[in-house]
Amino acid sequence: MRLEVLLLNKTKEPYLQAGIRDYQTRLKRFNPIELVEIKVKKLSTRSDSEIKNFESTLIDKRASEGSYRIVLDSRGQQLSSKKFASFFSDLEQKSVQTASFIIGGPLGLADEQLRKADYILSLSSMTYTHDMTRLILLEQIYRAFTIKAGTRYHK
Repeated sequence: MRLEVLLLNKTKEPYLQAGIRDYQTRLKRFNPIELVEIKVKKLSTRSDSEIKNFESTLIDKRASEGSYRIVLDSRGQQLSSKKFASFFSDLEQKSVQTASFIIGGPLGLADEQLRKADYILSLSSMTYTHDMTRLILLEQIYRAFTIKAGTRYHK
């Protein structure tokens, strides 16, 4: 199964960039993952809803066609790490070719993205920066694959 994470703009903080690279490298052993960075220009003169709708259009252009869309949103389903590992097994059993994880920007995602989602995932009821969310998501994906493989990482 092909995995991709759609991100708005680049990760700013060097320590987060290093962590993201680390987990991307670790994941290669189990299932490579592509980070799709979508450049978004500043739209400070527009309303929040206009900005989110503009970002939604950019996301739709870059998401793989026909992919299983997993949107990250605080209103989504929270899973334990073991259930997240089972989630990947379920996707494989359904013969999902590509799974696209979609992370919004600082304003979140447009309602349209939530409607298009095949699954809405929440990493926590807490709020994280969108840059921090990237690292946490990759760590949890890595953890899920180590659980599936039966390695000691999760213990």
